[in-house]
Amino acid sequence: MALADSISTVGWDLNDQAERYVQWWKSGKYSVNDTCFDIGITTRSSLNHFVTCRDARNSGDYSERASGNGSIMRLAPVPIRYHGLLSDRLVEISEKAEESSLPTHASEQCRSACRYLAIILAGLINGEDRNTVLASDWKPLKELEQISPLHPLVREISAGSFREKQPPAIQGSGWVIKSLEAALWAFYDADSFDQAVLKAVNLGDDADTTGAICVQLAGAYWGEKKIPDSLKSGLAKMEMIESALLGLLEGK
Repeated sequence: MALADSISTVGWDLNDQAERYVQWWKSGKYSVNDTCFDIGITTRSSLNHFVTCRDARNSGDYSERASGNGSIMRLAPVPIRYHGLLSDRLVEISEKAEESSLPTHASEQCRSACRYLAIILAGLINGEDRNTVLASDWKPLKELEQISPLHPLVREISAGSFREKQPPAIQGSGWVIKSLEAALWAFYDADSFDQAVLKAVNLGDDADTTGAICVQLAGAYWGEKKIPDSLKSGLAKMEMIESALLGLLEGK
């Protein structure tokens, strides 16, 4: 919500994005119960750094040991706003996805995962077939690799590792690589939105984040009308959600 609110309100401004993350952390803004009841170690450390340095491009930890899943779980507002760039300005949507990771998760693995997931989501939002966008020879993926090669571990996923494994090799982990792979595993052959999400969360461990990543994929593919009413009816702060979504769709 913080990322969506930032983009819909002020356009693309990394410092504004980071400031809204701090508001969520410190005062519970955007939280379902107005309290920040769970924040990852990497996110907390990076936001602490941002409060001091006031530079979101350098507040995140660039080391590979800090490759958590916090930035891909919040990524959807980027492709929702910029999905129209996929066909002729792929570099721009890729760069924005990567930049969105910097305030809290700046490692190469995290940035690469965001670039890959962003073009997948953009393709799905644009109405492309699921099997097409998940194929290793999908044209935008090949273009992305030519522009800026993916991290080798992300490339394994883009080559289809999620199709070849089953639990326990597929894990709902706090590590960005395993999280992305698990979400794609749950999504790629599911018959419905709720089946995909249930497969994701039933992996356990970091279930909420795996679910959040899978929800982005499932929502982009099936659309809002295919989300069961039983899931939508319990959402808190619908007015805030709808306002931010409208801002993303109208553009800034």
